[in-house]
Amino acid sequence: MNRDKTIKKPELLAPAGNLDKLKIALTYGADAVYIGGEEFSLRVAADNFSADDILEGVKFAHERGKKVYLTANVIPHNSDINEYSEFLGSVKDSGIDAVILSDLGMFALTKEIAPDLDIHVSTQANNVNWKSAETWYNMGAKRVILAREMSLDEIREIRERTPKELELEAFVHGAMCISYSGRCLLSNYMAGRDSNRGECAHPCRWKYFLMEEQRPGEYMPVYENERGTFIYNSKDLCMLQYVDKLIESGLSSFKIEGRVKSEFYVATIVKAYRKSIDDYFNSDENYVFDTKLLDEVKKVSHRDYTTGFYFGKPGGSEQHYESSSYIRNYDMVGIVTGYDKETKMAEVIQKNRFFKGNTVEFLRPFGDFHAQVIEYMTDGEGNEIEVANHPQSVVYIKSEIELEPDTFIRMERK
Repeated sequence: MNRDKTIKKPELLAPAGNLDKLKIALTYGADAVYIGGEEFSLRVAADNFSADDILEGVKFAHERGKKVYLTANVIPHNSDINEYSEFLGSVKDSGIDAVILSDLGMFALTKEIAPDLDIHVSTQANNVNWKSAETWYNMGAKRVILAREMSLDEIREIRERTPKELELEAFVHGAMCISYSGRCLLSNYMAGRDSNRGECAHPCRWKYFLMEEQRPGEYMPVYENERGTFIYNSKDLCMLQYVDKLIESGLSSFKIEGRVKSEFYVATIVKAYRKSIDDYFNSDENYVFDTKLLDEVKKVSHRDYTTGFYFGKPGGSEQHYESSSYIRNYDMVGIVTGYDKETKMAEVIQKNRFFKGNTVEFLRPFGDFHAQVIEYMTDGEGNEIEVANHPQSVVYIKSEIELEPDTFIRMERK
């Protein structure tokens, strides 16, 4: 299809559950990352960032011309308000580029305490129409993160009816909260863990049956039907092959979900979306999606993929499936930490066991992935070995291709 050359390239926004993931995301092509502090983040399972980590992460990002957004999108109770004021006071001078909020009271506090700090309104605020987006903008928001329930047509209308200075962001890849834009009630009631304060137990992925009062012992499975009651067992969102449509909808930022995901996951997904976005803008006239990228995003742990609500309300087949188990076809077996050009030996931190003679793939920060058979490797002392079977130990692998630090080594499961 012919592309509109006046469209601005959108930001690629990646999750960073800790400092190492931040560095990997930016190294593999993200334009910005979103992080959580030790408080007020909706991902308590992530390692999250101390005050020192935030400073180091911001420095790393800004040296590369990239940005860091701090997530504080809990739905606060009275006891949280004073603590948020103290928290914001401690981080406002760290250099973070924006704070992500969902609550009106915390929005007002941020304007009082850090008036020069950009505010992004979280998807938790249920932003589903142009009027609410316009209202947030008039109150001083820099960006609105749209609800996951939005279609491409609805996004285009919001873009057309709001000031061009207002940035629009949307999730394009990752887990889908089955609730209304993440405002889940199930976890609190069923597990005593408040998902809206970062402690979700994921009860939407448990297996449920209904039992009618007058029919004890007769169990009926709970699932979505053609009307689209989306409560349980979501697939993972993947809009990779429709990046052109996302770009042309007017979105300013493409957001990848996954602050509790691994470094390998973040690197793989970011690299795929980076290439797809760049391919679109580098195409002379007709953009053609590189179908090999879909194979790439299937090499990380994931559930079946769906396009969510982007092409209209999904039916039961798009959201329900027989198993909530993850699909894992590849293992990450090592990370390259150095390369000697003279000996052509790569220094590797081993993560999982692999053998001489195995075929592995190198996922590199730059360029295409490279596959090869391991023909020669040694332990940390230089002794030739047949198997690397001590996780976290250093091994050396012969590679004719120069491998950059932070190259991931993956191997297909047999």
